[in-house]
Amino acid sequence: MKKKKLKRFSKKFKYEDLNLFRDKLLKWSNKFTHSSFLNSNNYSSNIKQYECICAVELESEIPFTKNNSTRKLDDYLKKVDDWVFGYLNYDLKNEIENLKSNNPDNFNLPNLYFFQPKKIWIIKNDYVEALYLESNLIIEDWNTINSLNCENENNPFNPPTLSQNINKKQYLNKIEILKNHINRGDVYEANFCFEWFSEHAKIDPLYVYKNLNKISKSPMSVYFKNKELHLICSSPERYLKKYKNKLTSQPIKGTSRRDEDLIIDNRLKDKLKLDPKERSENIMIVDLVRNDMSRFSKPGSVKVIELCEVYPFKQVHQMISTIESQVDSSLKISKIIEGSFPMGSMTGAPKVKAMKIIDELEETKRGLYSGAVGFIDPNGNFDFNVVIRSLIYDSLSKQLSFHVGSAITAKSKGINEYDECLLKGRAMILSLT
Repeated sequence: MKKKKLKRFSKKFKYEDLNLFRDKLLKWSNKFTHSSFLNSNNYSSNIKQYECICAVELESEIPFTKNNSTRKLDDYLKKVDDWVFGYLNYDLKNEIENLKSNNPDNFNLPNLYFFQPKKIWIIKNDYVEALYLESNLIIEDWNTINSLNCENENNPFNPPTLSQNINKKQYLNKIEILKNHINRGDVYEANFCFEWFSEHAKIDPLYVYKNLNKISKSPMSVYFKNKELHLICSSPERYLKKYKNKLTSQPIKGTSRRDEDLIIDNRLKDKLKLDPKERSENIMIVDLVRNDMSRFSKPGSVKVIELCEVYPFKQVHQMISTIESQVDSSLKISKIIEGSFPMGSMTGAPKVKAMKIIDELEETKRGLYSGAVGFIDPNGNFDFNVVIRSLIYDSLSKQLSFHVGSAITAKSKGINEYDECLLKGRAMILSLT
């Protein structure tokens, strides 16, 4: 069947200052009930396709779903034949595999959610492109965006009081239980997480996102808004990108702090790169991702492009590997998601057994944390991050949450893992001040 032509009207503009225009675009996007702001933060990468994509104003959406969700996504994409933006909830795993969780769910989100926006702005290296369903609004919005004042604003609220859902002693006990599973051979790696939360938080989500983005600039940063739900995300990790027939996944395993002293910082980077425990964690997940991608990729096309490379980010060094494969052009996105979600770096290996064990040990459902946020374009290309280093906020119920976690192996020391979790949580706590 011949593919329908896109309904969108396009107009390109030159901007004078990329960072300033991006700030204005972010501020403008926040006035809408539905928005998705995907921000690469000027990060240099040969994988990056866009510097920033901003999508706003609801044209259509997938209704609330907790069953047959990936099939509904296929049907929705076929129906709209357009750009869509949204997320995959970690609990989508319970549809993909024979899993369930009895842990409390503080946000009651669907297993996946996507919306079709009326207005899209795409920032590339030397221009910005508007893709609108109504052409007569483009110039008006361009002028409105450029007229905005983006001077620094003060935090209108005091930082909320946060609590951990498990204390240090409980955490260490759970790590010992997990290591017993590993020593018995049930799993050989598992990602264990715990939550920080506030039940009566008053925050300005846009201020917190901008603050977090200053503290922890990351290439898969997101500010996502669906009515009262806000995702404030500074993720450095890519779950999966598809461009034409090529798929790319970039799992992260291995974290080290940064230091202001360049010599010490380079030593920390070199130490991480050579650390046998961190390398083994990363390689285990690379093997898992390779196996996942081989389920739906062309035979023999799955290749490891980078193994255990260490990349500097503003607050931490991260060990990243890159896996690529080729897929058939007719392959539905449901098959890709069902074969690879959730990201192996957030589960452990073997994946299904690891997810069962961590569900038993964790105190709440992860929800959006460990899921993925991104876009799908009309040609079936997509790009999704892994939702880590993120806060989730409901402006109606005033629930605020973020999770931190780390990979546990036989060589893990509980106290070191706990300290790593605190290091990862530091940026989210600071962003609220």
